[in-house]
Amino acid sequence: MITRFAPSPTGPLHLGHAYSAMLAHDMATAAGGMFLLRIEDTDITRARPEWEAQIYDDLRWLGLSWPEPVLRQSDHLGRYAAVLADLGRRGLTYPCSCSRADIRAALSAPQEGALPEGPDGLIYPGTCRGRPMSSMQESDAIRLDMASAIRTLKKLPGFEETGEHPGWVQTDAGDLINGVGDVVLGRKDIRTVAYHLANVTDDAGQQITHVVRGMDLFEATRIHVVLQALLGLPSPVYHHHRLIRDTAGKRLAKRDDARALSRYRAEGATPDDIRRMVGL
Repeated sequence: MITRFAPSPTGPLHLGHAYSAMLAHDMATAAGGMFLLRIEDTDITRARPEWEAQIYDDLRWLGLSWPEPVLRQSDHLGRYAAVLADLGRRGLTYPCSCSRADIRAALSAPQEGALPEGPDGLIYPGTCRGRPMSSMQESDAIRLDMASAIRTLKKLPGFEETGEHPGWVQTDAGDLINGVGDVVLGRKDIRTVAYHLANVTDDAGQQITHVVRGMDLFEATRIHVVLQALLGLPSPVYHHHRLIRDTAGKRLAKRDDARALSRYRAEGATPDDIRRMVGL
């Protein structure tokens, strides 16, 4: 078994991160396997070296260890660019110039009520679908043409889930088109590569056998297994665990500094205290 913890250095680790990292580490250790750390730092506008340094410090304080060197996604942008180019040559992507405001406006008229949302937020209405990649402009996003992907695959993929809702989870064409849509995979300059593309590329490259992460990413797994099938990559087993929430029942976020591991450390908590807090 090979598991991983893949945080983004965009803020402090909180109790939810600690639970996910320790669970992945415990599962790998119990199976005589390996636990890896990966830094997903492709959000160049928000990633900070001081947050990356804090990640290492917090995880080591928790008693976790991993092989060196750690994979940092910003060091492998060329690899993601090659994957994007391959999908483009196969007619599976198209450029998109729509802003978030454009998408919201297109979805708002003429319908009323709640706008359709998927794992990536508002589901793209397909305004730019059909544009050739040759028309790509510098500021355009690159979207996956989900309908073309489905036609290419013929047989839709699924995944094995061992977490909160164990069993085989099968993707469905209707759900993929209407519930996921044409998600963004990156941009022309590749400095902003989408989480989905980098995630599946690196899980395969690092031979991850079991992905341990929160239930908030369960729906995104439909995107990931489609990409894995398109790229000929293996699909790991997925273990989506419960979320750690605050006293009001709201899931923790990086802006919730009151739950930051560094705050607990400063107040004298021990790694065993953290384990008790998250139920391990």
